[in-house]
Amino acid sequence: MHLFRNLLFWLLLALAGALAAQMLLQDPGEVLVRFRGFDYRTSVAWAVFGAIGTIAALWLLWTLLTLPFRALRGRRQRQSHGRLAQGLSALRQGHWSRAENLLAEAAEDDDEDAAIARVYAAKAAQARGDDDAARRHLQTLGSGHAGTRAIALAEGALADDRPTDALVALDAPDAQPLPPRGLALRARAYAVSGVPSQAYGLLGAMRQQQSLPAAQLDDLQLQWAEAMLREADANALAEHWESLPKPVRAERRVVTAYAQRAAALHWDEAAARSLEQALASRWDETLAALYLGLPIGQVDTRRAQAERWLQAQPGSPSLLLGLARFARERGDTPQARDYLQRAIAQGAGSEAWEELGHVHGLADDDRQARAAYANALRAGRGETVVPAAVAPLTTTPATAVADADRRTDPSAAAPVPPTLPSA
Repeated sequence: MHLFRNLLFWLLLALAGALAAQMLLQDPGEVLVRFRGFDYRTSVAWAVFGAIGTIAALWLLWTLLTLPFRALRGRRQRQSHGRLAQGLSALRQGHWSRAENLLAEAAEDDDEDAAIARVYAAKAAQARGDDDAARRHLQTLGSGHAGTRAIALAEGALADDRPTDALVALDAPDAQPLPPRGLALRARAYAVSGVPSQAYGLLGAMRQQQSLPAAQLDDLQLQWAEAMLREADANALAEHWESLPKPVRAERRVVTAYAQRAAALHWDEAAARSLEQALASRWDETLAALYLGLPIGQVDTRRAQAERWLQAQPGSPSLLLGLARFARERGDTPQARDYLQRAIAQGAGSEAWEELGHVHGLADDDRQARAAYANALRAGRGETVVPAAVAPLTTTPATAVADADRRTDPSAAAPVPPTLPSA
């Protein structure tokens, strides 16, 4: 297609030339030039050829006159590019002073690469610990490189843990609109300065301009949403939560932050409902444990909900442990012990052993309580537990009477303790 266009162009040009030549041959025309009392007469063809020749002669003369200057400028550009390359190489190798000098010289010699050279010269100065020199390098950038200067200043401020200075640099009027890198730095500055809601609000623009990879933006969305919910006050919490997309509201870290913050504000129903909705969309043991362990009301409602979930998740250690705690709190130690035995069998770990110790303590079974607490310590350290402590002590009627007498009469002889089931 490109060859066809070129061929068509030259054919049309040749046709136009042939037509012009034919017209000139039929009627060559006449051109009269009168200058300072002299008349110059010639045909149109010779006038055209003369004009073309004059223009060509003037162009050739100008080329010859400017040749030395263009050669000198090309030599300076080559030297500047060489200094820029050497400076970047020295910067990469850690020769900070040499890199700064080479890059500063490159910035002075070549206006095209001045912005790049100044930015990296500032990086070299900052690397050797001279922040004042780094700022001087950046301040020399003109208004034509305002965006580059703002980004470099913001990067240096964030590296020194000065997010407010980074925001001031990025908010400069002459640096607007910010390029993609500037948007990412502004969002990071907001997040570091403790305003995650502002950082979250920039995610749409960052996705549109592809400031960061999509996977990284997804991670930042969860991170900033969690921080935004944890720091929200009573007026902003509900608004922030409703503004989140449904898939984000189902993520563990996000719904955990909202539920805990709502519980702290005594929004019991909202905290419980958010966890119920998240668990309805996707089962999660951590969220189930949080649902049953939140310091909120609605105990009967949560217990009933957990019992319904247990029918679908019979091996859930979080549900079994949570139901055991509810049973202990209402004094039903046999049911609590049953839930705990099932939870331990499902790998509930040290929390279940500790809760079993509480249950045995309520039943005045000190020996089993101590055994359960010991297993809780072993499980917490990753050691092997003693399985015999799972089973309750079997108390015969005669032993029960003796235990009652011993509690009422301290001088009574202690009965022989029953034998624990073997492992």
